[in-house]
Amino acid sequence: MFHVIVMTGVGGYSYLYEPLWWVGMITMIVGEVANFAAYAFAPAILVTPLGALSIIISAVLAHVMLREKLHIFGILGCALCVVGSTTIVLHAPPEREIESVTEVWDLATEPAFMCYAAVVIAIAAILVYRFVPLYGQTHVMVYIGVCSLVGSISVMSVKALGIALKLTFSGTNQLIYPQTWAFSLVVISCIITQMNYLNKALDTFNTAVVSPIYYTMFTSLTILASVIMFKDWDRQNPTQIVTEMCGFVTILSGTFLLHKTKDMADGGLSMSSSFRLPTSSSVRFSKQTDEDGEGIPLRSSESFRSPH
Repeated sequence: MFHVIVMTGVGGYSYLYEPLWWVGMITMIVGEVANFAAYAFAPAILVTPLGALSIIISAVLAHVMLREKLHIFGILGCALCVVGSTTIVLHAPPEREIESVTEVWDLATEPAFMCYAAVVIAIAAILVYRFVPLYGQTHVMVYIGVCSLVGSISVMSVKALGIALKLTFSGTNQLIYPQTWAFSLVVISCIITQMNYLNKALDTFNTAVVSPIYYTMFTSLTILASVIMFKDWDRQNPTQIVTEMCGFVTILSGTFLLHKTKDMADGGLSMSSSFRLPTSSSVRFSKQTDEDGEGIPLRSSESFRSPH
């Protein structure tokens, strides 16, 4: 069985055989339900960047439960994420007042967002059918690109569906509108695609490489989609917009710092090789490299195993 799992492990579906994966998936679903509710009450430009707080919680739990050492640079990264998140919260735009899911549909079918959605779908299709078969196993940006592009559309649909359910629970039934079910279909399709390629990325490449890149691309594209669809920045002055962007950049800095130093040993300060492609010697000693803190390999250790 081990040989079968390893042979199908690199970018495949071997994770479906892991009980721990299902435990993680269930807990993630619980968290995403709460995240889903947040989109119904706050703009996506506020909710999405705050996902960096999960990185802080993960680092703290790993330090407490898994005895992973949280270095000074990791603590600094956590502090940067907190500062950036606070900045965004204090300067976030007010939630747009929407009284029907048809209003969201009108926003989604405006020419500007339709052009954005068409470009996203076209690029994602090119990546899936052209680049994934050729470069999916060697270039981390291919899988992450698909996840991030599709994810920006899924967040807009999740927000629309969340608003519909919020209005329904408050007494104004939105389930009678076909737009509600159309948004539901888009949510299901996008999430399945997103989960599929994100798991392929995590199964093929090092998590310390995938996580910060995915967070950056996904959050940036989601903010762009929200600005286009809900016109969040139309209700803000330039000072607020610039402050929000500074807060977002601060979060990105903390995220990259936390991930790039999480495996760093006390004396190992060399981080210049974090994104290098593995050589034959680095493949042979990938486990030792992680322990010594000489760099974070691009590919996950499972990707280097021989199927015999």
